[in-house]
Amino acid sequence: MENKPQTFIFFGRSGSGKGTQAKLLKELLEGKNRKVIYLETGEKFRDFIQKDNYTANLTKGVMKDGGLLPPFLPVWIWADSLIEQFTGVEDLILDGLARRASEAPVLDSAISFYKRERPYVVSINVSRNWSKERMMSRGRSDDTEEYIESRLDWYDRDVVPAIEYFRNHSGYHFIDVHGEQSIEKVHEELIKKISILKGDNN
Repeated sequence: MENKPQTFIFFGRSGSGKGTQAKLLKELLEGKNRKVIYLETGEKFRDFIQKDNYTANLTKGVMKDGGLLPPFLPVWIWADSLIEQFTGVEDLILDGLARRASEAPVLDSAISFYKRERPYVVSINVSRNWSKERMMSRGRSDDTEEYIESRLDWYDRDVVPAIEYFRNHSGYHFIDVHGEQSIEKVHEELIKKISILKGDNN
């Protein structure tokens, strides 16, 4: 496996298991004695809204109502984390970043600034119906059918254009992974498609 630090950017509908796959990749890389930074914006936002300040309270209200946060907030969340944690030698696993077309060039500018060569963009592909069934089966009180449909609409409207930005960018390795299979099978397919890990049994 290449010793050069690598970058992995994960996309996938709600219920696709992208977070699980990102964490499995993190465990695999750490098992090879590599330093890894895993950034997941959803977790960062949940931590942020526990604070008692004006911006956090406004953010909490938007999230409670199922609204869309202004672009500067998610960019600030992940940019601040990179600035505080990243030393340049770690593998980066980015989950939930650049979920709008307007944010994709901002993330691309960070990738360029940090001189990360040809990151891997991983799209965990599941159908809309598959995603809906998974979300409904979680049994969470806030997972109403109306809310789930709005989440799926948001993904098609906002996230897909961001994905296409990276798919059509020659500076990235773009990987499509079939997500409608077992966790183990998805992980296996993902690893097979990451060229730096092919044939690496160390």
